[in-house]
Amino acid sequence: MTASAGNLPPARVGWGNHGLLLLLAMVFADNFVGRQILAVMVEPIKSEFAVSDTAIGLISGLAFAAMYALMGLPAGRLVDRMPRIRLLAMSCLLWAVATMACGLAGSFLALAIARMLVAVSESPTTSASLSLIADLYPPQRRSFAISCFTAAPTFSSIIGLSLGAWVVEHFGWRSGFIALGVPALVFCAILALVAKEPLRGRWDLTPHTQKPSALLGMGAEARKLWALPAYRCLILAGGLTTLSSYAIGMWNTSFLVRSHGLSLQHAGLLAGVICGTSAGFGGIFSGWLSDRLCRHNPHWQVSIPIMGHLAALCALVPYLLWSDALLVRLGDVPIPNAMLWCALYSFFAVWWVAPSYNLVTQLVPPGRRGTAMALQTIVSTLLGVGVGPLITGLFSDMLLPLLGQESLRYSLLLVNLPVICAVLLLMRTANHASRTDYRHAG
Repeated sequence: MTASAGNLPPARVGWGNHGLLLLLAMVFADNFVGRQILAVMVEPIKSEFAVSDTAIGLISGLAFAAMYALMGLPAGRLVDRMPRIRLLAMSCLLWAVATMACGLAGSFLALAIARMLVAVSESPTTSASLSLIADLYPPQRRSFAISCFTAAPTFSSIIGLSLGAWVVEHFGWRSGFIALGVPALVFCAILALVAKEPLRGRWDLTPHTQKPSALLGMGAEARKLWALPAYRCLILAGGLTTLSSYAIGMWNTSFLVRSHGLSLQHAGLLAGVICGTSAGFGGIFSGWLSDRLCRHNPHWQVSIPIMGHLAALCALVPYLLWSDALLVRLGDVPIPNAMLWCALYSFFAVWWVAPSYNLVTQLVPPGRRGTAMALQTIVSTLLGVGVGPLITGLFSDMLLPLLGQESLRYSLLLVNLPVICAVLLLMRTANHASRTDYRHAG
């Protein structure tokens, strides 16, 4: 049974909880930089291996997403059945080795295989981290904690895109991968030697009612979760959203190079600093706002993402269609007028993350959260990391004979249409979740 609000233990959260949250955020940020840094490697990798935009979309997305999806559900099961701290430590070690292997790839095929190995090692990270956060913070403080966790990657994109662009331009794209693997080794050591596992489900069940979920096969577990209509609509909405947002994240630097005439270093700097900072603050604000408003009505866990999607779309269209006129020049860095719209888009585009992830932790029992988060991440990875960058490259290649170098501009417009479907799915989520007061019915 789910503890009612009145039966929840007092929200005593110590510094140890905050420290573990910080460590989880740093691990997630390093993983995310490993994905984002490919955005500033597109042009050098294309040049070295003589491949098309479609091939780049494949290596930056589908090669990673297919393996991630294959391993995601077994990884989620491991999260529910073994100590999560130990699992994360092993994941960090494998991730460091696989990421460094990307920098040593001698061919396009070898790079694709190395990216698949990165996906294998990264597959438990998100589900294990969110399962831990659900045991570190009570529901009324969880959205803000999740927003701090998910904001770390958006802030880290400042490093991945701006500093990463400088490293790629001066030392080559291979050096970027090697440098990314080093922090993961440090995180592995801290997790293995210092971090402690929190009690599973501590905020959800009173001690005398807490008991583990019955063991089910992976297929049966997935079907049981998929049968929950609110959960199903929620993760599909997140998947469609990530399809569009990952396409923007992966191709934005190239868009600024091709349509606004910026150098790779300046484009990476603008995309990293402006988008990363704006998205980071937007994510933290939405988490804070969600915790504050949901004390009065849990429906805000859905309303805030809907408002964010609509506002983001209204900012994205003018950003992609704006001319290349300059707003200002800071030193030798030209800043186009369009970056104002880009900052606004980035602020609102992440409003769905913290409230949606928090809602997932409330719609399923504690003993199934790892699997539930794994399924959510699989859907988002397949559609976002796998399909988003790939179909953007396909559309860009298809429109190239008609639009020339402007083909990427209109390709990015097309891949953002699914956000409208995500809004409709969130409305259905609210309808289903309200029947159980936005909690699991077990």
